[in-house]
Amino acid sequence: MSLTGTPFLLTTVALVVVALVLPLALWGRIGGPKPLRHAARLLMLLFAQVTAIAMVFVIVNNANGLFDNWDDLLGTGDHVRTAADLGPDGTGGKKVDEEPRHPQKFTPASDKRMGPGVQETQFKGHISGVEGEVYVWLPPQYDDPAYKDKKFPVVEVLPGFPGSAKAWFGTLEVNTQLKPMMEKGEVEPFIIVAPRTTLLGDTDTGCANIPGKVNADTWLSVDVRKMVTDTFRAQEKPDGWAVAGYSAGAHCAAKLAVAHPDRYRAGVSLSGYNDPVGEPSSLTAKSPELREENNPLKMLQRAKTPPHVALFVSGAEGDGYQGGVALKQAAKPPTTVQVTKVPAGAGGHGTAVWKRQVPDVFKWLTQQIKP
Repeated sequence: MSLTGTPFLLTTVALVVVALVLPLALWGRIGGPKPLRHAARLLMLLFAQVTAIAMVFVIVNNANGLFDNWDDLLGTGDHVRTAADLGPDGTGGKKVDEEPRHPQKFTPASDKRMGPGVQETQFKGHISGVEGEVYVWLPPQYDDPAYKDKKFPVVEVLPGFPGSAKAWFGTLEVNTQLKPMMEKGEVEPFIIVAPRTTLLGDTDTGCANIPGKVNADTWLSVDVRKMVTDTFRAQEKPDGWAVAGYSAGAHCAAKLAVAHPDRYRAGVSLSGYNDPVGEPSSLTAKSPELREENNPLKMLQRAKTPPHVALFVSGAEGDGYQGGVALKQAAKPPTTVQVTKVPAGAGGHGTAVWKRQVPDVFKWLTQQIKP
């Protein structure tokens, strides 16, 4: 039974009802020795507590897009086939633009909570050695005959950890929020791409390449990127690409944009952090060397040539704002950083806050990404 499916949710609701009815019906009817009666009643109370907690967990999980399936929940999922050393640029010495095209077959997303128009595929990265689902939403102009020769800009969207690739659609409702804005010309008609980021069970990859462990950076910035341009009318040049994320995905978005100005022109960080220890379970928080290497602030500070990239950073006091200010202070042209402070009491570190920011984020991206 699917962890996020309606049947499982209804099952937990039914169990709660049963757990409430049992004590009412059987409390005074339990016979036998006194210790046995007490034990039976205690078990009924425990059963009521467990079923209530399970139902609340399922509701919260479905609302926030934390765990996609049982493997993600139990930490047993592994989406890494190989993790070779791919070198500093993450390509393994390959000229990606010269690699054969591999168009991918997409089908309508099976989870209807993601809203209309979302497509999905199971994709095996040809360089990264990673495999997983990728969700794509095409703008309303994509199938308009007037746009038949247009290549569209792309925004790659990343969830937090734990987090589901579905969350930007199902929880933040990026597609349903943006469709009318695109139809009115308020924002650029972006292709929205959401790849799987939970690759190693209950361990956060930090969206990094770590030989012998995972090539998450290459999965996101090389394999998924090329698959999209092979399959859809998407822009190939960095001027037409951006990456956005919230929480741990915000850290990833800032890091990927700073590390790869040859792949992304803009990065959006919503309630993120610079130092990888912001997510203690991250592989990149395990050593001083990895922390230094994967900290976007340190990357900006040591860059011999400032990256041609624009960053949008938002966060509350103590939850991303100070990190954004530090990035802005370290940035040198052509790097630009816009920092927005989320007011206290706006909702804390949660999807409701990030959902409200979607329109402003994509208006900002429209100014950064060249059509």
